[in-house]
Amino acid sequence: MNNMTLTYFDIDGGRAEPIRLALHISGIEFVDERFGFSEFPSVREKTPLRQVPVLMLNERQITQSNSILRYVGKQADLYPQDDFQALLCDEILDAIEDATHKLVATFGLSGEELKTARQSLVAGPLKQYLQWTQAKLEQGGGDYFIENRLSIADLKVFVWTRALSAGHLDFIPTDLVESCAPKLHQHMKFIAGLGPISQYYQK
Repeated sequence: MNNMTLTYFDIDGGRAEPIRLALHISGIEFVDERFGFSEFPSVREKTPLRQVPVLMLNERQITQSNSILRYVGKQADLYPQDDFQALLCDEILDAIEDATHKLVATFGLSGEELKTARQSLVAGPLKQYLQWTQAKLEQGGGDYFIENRLSIADLKVFVWTRALSAGHLDFIPTDLVESCAPKLHQHMKFIAGLGPISQYYQK
């Protein structure tokens, strides 16, 4: 049995959250190592690329959130075995990562500069990515993205849309997902209501 330690910020969301959810759903034991923002300068010095999340898998440290998520997804039967379905799953993971990069690029801004940048994101890339992702959900059947069952693609999108809707991001309207991609908003509520997901957040 593998020994796993997942290291990430002590926040409800972010790039490690889909990994945490996949591990929780599958019942795979792991150490959920969390740290505060003030500790990041020291934590990053111990990581390969000065970034998190990182997964300590036995004695090996692994970086890159989507790579870790795919690995865990395979262990948890939340990743397709069919090559084409795996391609569709990866397409969604990487697109959401692209959208996340665009948002993260605004984190160092403040005041009017932040407002202008976030409003531009809302009107342009975020709207585009939300509508594209909704179309992928419709192609998948409406409830799940891949193979009519829960996969890491659902978890990745769920964490993303949940963050956009939470009200923690200045100048990102809390109704953005619902107004731009109402079926994604329904998907977010559907995934949140699944037993293992609901239990995770109750804890």
